[in-house]
Amino acid sequence: MPEGLDDDRLEALLFPPPSQVPAAQRPVPDWAWVHRELRRPNVTLALLWEEHRAAAPDGFGYSWFCDLYREWAGRLKPTLRQVHTAGEHLFVDYAGSAMAVVEGASGEKCQAAIFVAVLGASSFTFACATWSQAVPDWIGAHVRAFGYFGGVARQLVSDNLKAGVTRACFHEPGVNRTYTEMAAHYGTAVLPARPYKPRDKAKVEVGVQVVQRWILARLRHHRFFSLTELNGAIAELVEQLNDRTMRGLGTTRRALFEQFDRPALLPLPPVAYEYAEWRRCRVGLDYHVAIDKHFYSVPHELLRQEVEARITTGTVELFHRGKRVASHVRSADRQRPSTVAEHMPSAHRRYREWTHERIRREAAAIGDDTATLVDLILRSRPHPEQGFRSCIGILGLVQHHGIERVDAACARALALGTRSYTSVAAILKNRRDQPADTAEAPSLVHENIRGPGYYH
Repeated sequence: MPEGLDDDRLEALLFPPPSQVPAAQRPVPDWAWVHRELRRPNVTLALLWEEHRAAAPDGFGYSWFCDLYREWAGRLKPTLRQVHTAGEHLFVDYAGSAMAVVEGASGEKCQAAIFVAVLGASSFTFACATWSQAVPDWIGAHVRAFGYFGGVARQLVSDNLKAGVTRACFHEPGVNRTYTEMAAHYGTAVLPARPYKPRDKAKVEVGVQVVQRWILARLRHHRFFSLTELNGAIAELVEQLNDRTMRGLGTTRRALFEQFDRPALLPLPPVAYEYAEWRRCRVGLDYHVAIDKHFYSVPHELLRQEVEARITTGTVELFHRGKRVASHVRSADRQRPSTVAEHMPSAHRRYREWTHERIRREAAAIGDDTATLVDLILRSRPHPEQGFRSCIGILGLVQHHGIERVDAACARALALGTRSYTSVAAILKNRRDQPADTAEAPSLVHENIRGPGYYH
């Protein structure tokens, strides 16, 4: 305590007498500014009153300050009574009205849905047209909205439409897996509104009404021949809407956005989210799954198992019990396979390694007669792969009989006009590949002749 401070002076400091200034002459706070400041995180009426009294010692007391503010706020629209923290909520929904787009070739009118997104603190609005309200268009509209805002709110408050919510429930709503994955990519969370409770998303309800009356109504006499043309017109009017002064607050949505929401939004990830569709598939006996009539391989150990496929425009990823087991480039070729060698059993892998070029190359390494016979076998079958087994069998005879004998047997088979593995094997077994003076086998060798061994 400072020296010379008696009880009377201390009481005057602790309990100052009421101001003698009449209420009508006291400084009145800028209630619109107070209302906007309350949207900042952790800002309260008590803090704003202290700042007001610091600037105006003859100002109102705290209780009177609160009463006057509530009286002023009560004259605003009901949707503005809520206090939304900056960067906290993004309200999304589709408008009830649609816009017609004329198809140029046939002249048929197609109805385009109107997606609306509104930030809670600033009412900053985004709108665009999509062909439908299905999951791909729903996700794509969100990605475009995030790009327009230049950031992401911490929570997405949506209606219970099927593209976003699979099971409407207040306590444990079921959110579409693709929608959840998109939210996780941007670091946000999905918080659906309660069923049949439109006040939970009152911001976007008003935003939809404003878009319908201020944008769609202005475009009612225009004819659009593409979705891009319609979105261009909507984007131009959205800019005008956000620059328009709001009655009651005396400022624009864009000014509030720059002041409150933009600094508080989460940053965008380096790469925008790519729409992915999830499907459940069962692995066939050929260790492939069919997606859009194309076949993608998985490890052969997963035969008859159920896997989940994550499908984007460029890739197909396959998961088993939450673990990725295969990844393929998406292909539009129908009834064709995309097979990874590591997914095949060892026996299948060895067989698949045999190609026309390899068979001809190894046959040429044995000898000219072997190369000629192999080429004739490959060209004599209706399909070249039908001769693979015969050629592989002939090449495999080298392990037991050696290169010279196999080439000589192929020469003998060419002379007899036979073109099969059985003929070459019979020639080697009966030693007809050797000169005539040392051969003990019959002079005539043919695949249909049993030989003396059959009878003894």
